[in-house]
Amino acid sequence: MNAIPSAPAIRTVHVPLGERAYDILIGPGLIARAGAEIASRLKGRKAAVVTDENVAPLYLKAVVASLDEAGIVSAEVVLPAGEKTKSFEHLMRACDKVLEARVERNDYVMALGGGVIGDLSGFAAGIVRRGVRFVQVPTSLLSQVDSSVGGKTGINSRHGKNLIGVFHQPDLVLADTDVLNSLSAREFRAGYAEIAKYGLIDKPDFFAWLEANWKSVFAGGSARIEAIATSCQAKADVVVADERENGQRALLNLGHTFGHALEAATAYDSSRLVHGEGVSIGMVLAHEFSARMNLASPDDARRVERHLKEVGLPTRMSDIPGDLPPAESLMDAIAQDKKVKSGKLTFILTRGIGQSFVADDVPASEVISFLREKHP
Repeated sequence: MNAIPSAPAIRTVHVPLGERAYDILIGPGLIARAGAEIASRLKGRKAAVVTDENVAPLYLKAVVASLDEAGIVSAEVVLPAGEKTKSFEHLMRACDKVLEARVERNDYVMALGGGVIGDLSGFAAGIVRRGVRFVQVPTSLLSQVDSSVGGKTGINSRHGKNLIGVFHQPDLVLADTDVLNSLSAREFRAGYAEIAKYGLIDKPDFFAWLEANWKSVFAGGSARIEAIATSCQAKADVVVADERENGQRALLNLGHTFGHALEAATAYDSSRLVHGEGVSIGMVLAHEFSARMNLASPDDARRVERHLKEVGLPTRMSDIPGDLPPAESLMDAIAQDKKVKSGKLTFILTRGIGQSFVADDVPASEVISFLREKHP
């Protein structure tokens, strides 16, 4: 793992997807430069900026001013904040606003916000006029290292999370690290869970680096940029190898099968559980389940839990406030997971730290027995 650079600087991660290739810019001050960066790369001169009621007061004015300065005409779409915004109702509202702004195929939808806004905006960009250009300006740590990269877009269904959507790659990602200073401690920790995930998938040296340097990542500066850039590069490498999740891209869902089931069990109530917290608990469960299946040492599961707990993340189902439905209900949510094929359960399991793999046809009887043991 690289040493921490001495001073913050803009880092660029290139995602080489042929004619759909794009850059991820990571560093301070990018919102103020958004218009200039976009104008130098894209031909369109209209933008529909989609954001939410929490982010708009903080950054919308600066983004619009930057676009104006670059000669880009913009329209504003402000949606409610929260996971429940990922619905058909708000998707259609966004699409109507994009069409009302007369955004054409060479123009773009800009997502200014966290993962919810990025997922919904990308879906709108992918279906309006059968696809317009898309720019991501992620404002949460979780969206900077995960959802803004890779082209997965979508909304939720009553059957589960992210079950309705399309693959639609962005044309540019601007990850302004200054905006992370406005996040609550809880939001930052939730994003950090996704950073830790990349180490646990196949980068044991990165996970060890995080164990040693996580306080510097939380403090900001060069360590934070290094962690974000490493995470984006890790995701870009997987996306390039398997863009539409036909195989190894599923590794990016380490912890997500359990985590998504827990989010559904709390009815996406962010006061009880946010996505990164679900992933944190899910990654511990995935390592414990791997140990139960004699695939990995219980020591690895304890090491994962120790680190995530040290940074302040929940690691057990009992850490979630309020009552959870029975294990059978969690199992029903798992059966709706996007990785299920021909009715067979697929999990991301591990043989150790940084040794994750796709496990097809996991016995449902083992999963339900495990959930009953872990259920508070």
